[in-house]
Amino acid sequence: MSRRPLALMLPIAALVSLACASTPAPDVAGGGASSPAPAVIERAVPPAGQETVGVGRVPAGGHGSTAETESGPVALELEITAMVDRLAPAAIDFLETIVEVNSGTMNPEGVREVGRLFETELAALGMQTRWIEMPSEVNRAGHLFAEIRGGDGPTILLIGHLDTVFEPDSPFQDWERLDTDLARGPGVSDMKGGDAVILLALQALHSAGRLDDLNVIVALLGDEEETGTPLTISRQHLVEAARRSDAALGFEGGVGGLQSATVARRGFTDWRLTVRGEQGHSSVIFNDRYGAGAAFEAARILTAFYDRLRGEDDLTFGAGILVGGTSVAYDGESNRGSAFGKTNVIPSEAVIAGDLRTLTHDQLARAKESMRQIVSENLPRTSAEIEFRDSYPPMAPEPRNLELLQELDRVSRDLGMGPITPVDPGKRGAADISFAAQYTAALGGLGVVGKGAHTPEETVDLSSIPVMAKRAAILISRLGGTNSD
Repeated sequence: MSRRPLALMLPIAALVSLACASTPAPDVAGGGASSPAPAVIERAVPPAGQETVGVGRVPAGGHGSTAETESGPVALELEITAMVDRLAPAAIDFLETIVEVNSGTMNPEGVREVGRLFETELAALGMQTRWIEMPSEVNRAGHLFAEIRGGDGPTILLIGHLDTVFEPDSPFQDWERLDTDLARGPGVSDMKGGDAVILLALQALHSAGRLDDLNVIVALLGDEEETGTPLTISRQHLVEAARRSDAALGFEGGVGGLQSATVARRGFTDWRLTVRGEQGHSSVIFNDRYGAGAAFEAARILTAFYDRLRGEDDLTFGAGILVGGTSVAYDGESNRGSAFGKTNVIPSEAVIAGDLRTLTHDQLARAKESMRQIVSENLPRTSAEIEFRDSYPPMAPEPRNLELLQELDRVSRDLGMGPITPVDPGKRGAADISFAAQYTAALGGLGVVGKGAHTPEETVDLSSIPVMAKRAAILISRLGGTNSD
C-alpha cells in the first residue's frame, strides 16, 4: 500500500545518534545545541479529589505548529491529559476485573472472557470489533481486533495480548492491592496492565473528541505467551493489520522503567539437533567399526557452537534439553523426553533442543549457516542433522523505529516527563511487535512499570498507568495527523 508519511522531524543521522547515546536528546528546534527551556502552559487541573500523576506542564510550541495559546493543539492535548486523570481510577478497577479472570494461554474460555470485556469497552468508543477464532489445528482461543476509521490520515496499530503464563492450575490467581500504588496478580504487568493503558489512552482520546478523527487498529492477541502454530495462521491477522498501518505501538512493559522504549528486539528461533552413531559394546568405542558414538558427536557439536559462535554482539544460543542413549524419545510439543542406555554400551542416538536469538535477519542467516557447517563435520561413524523453526522474527533497529522513538521523546518532554532512551535489545525477549516491525515503523515497551513477570510475585506500579496512557494518547494523536492532511 502507499502510506502517508508520519510527521516526524529529525534527520536520520540525529536519530541514530539518539539511539546510541545515553545522555538526554538535544533540543530539536535548536539543531542539536542546548537551548533555553520553552515557555510553558499550565496543564488543566483535574476534578477535585483526583491526583495529577506524572504531568505538570505542557510546553507551548512543543510540536510542529502548536501555538503559544491555550487553543488548537495545545488545548486539545490539555483536555486529553485531563481526561486520563479523570478516567484512571476506573481503568485501575477494570484492570482488577480482568486480572481476576484466569486467561492462561491454554485456557481458551478465560482468554475469550477477557476478550469480551475489552470488546465491550472498545465498542463503547465507537470502534468496530471482531473476535477472530483460531481453527482447531492451532489449538488457541483467538484474537480481538477493533478498528476506527476517522479520515485519510495515517493508521496507527496498537498491540497487546490477552493471555498470561498462569494456567487454571496455578496457585497464583488473585488480584491483591499491596499499597496505594502497588498491586500483585497474574498478568498485572505482562500484560494486562499494558492492555489497560491502551484502553485508557483511547478512552481519553474519545472523551476529548479526538478519537473520531483518527485511524486506529487495536490488536489484542490471545496466545502471545505460547504462540499457536503454524504462525502463518496464528499471526496472519496481525501481519495484515501491520501491512496497512503507518506505525505500530507495542504495550508490553518497559524493562528500562518509565524513561525507556524499545526500538529493537531479538528474534527467537528453535533448533533441534539429532545425532546418530553405531551402537556397540563400550570396549570397542573409537575403533574403525564403531567410531565415536552419538554422545561424543553431540558433545563435539555443542563445544564447537560455544567456540565459534559465542561472543558476537546480540547473538545468543542455548541448549535447553539433552536426551541420549540407545533408545530415545523426545516430544517437542510438550518439551519432554526419555532415554534408555547402559554405561557399557555405545549410545546410538542423542537429541538436543535449544534456541537462537538474533537482532537482524542477516545475523540469523549467518548463525544458521555456521551451525549447519559445524553439524556437518562429523566424527567417525556418526551423522547429525539440525532443524530450525523460526518463531518470532528479529525487530532490527530500523531508522523508522528510531523516528518513532524521537517522537515519543518529544511527547514526553512536552508533558514534562523528561527524555526517553532506547532499551538494550539484549534485555528484551520476543514479542508480537516484532511481526509488525517487518512491515511498518514500530516502537515497543509502552506498557506499565512492574516487577516479577511470569512469577507469583508479579506486581504493577499503578501510578505508571496514567503516565504511560498520557504519553500514548498524545503520541497517537500527533501521529494520526488531521483530516485535512
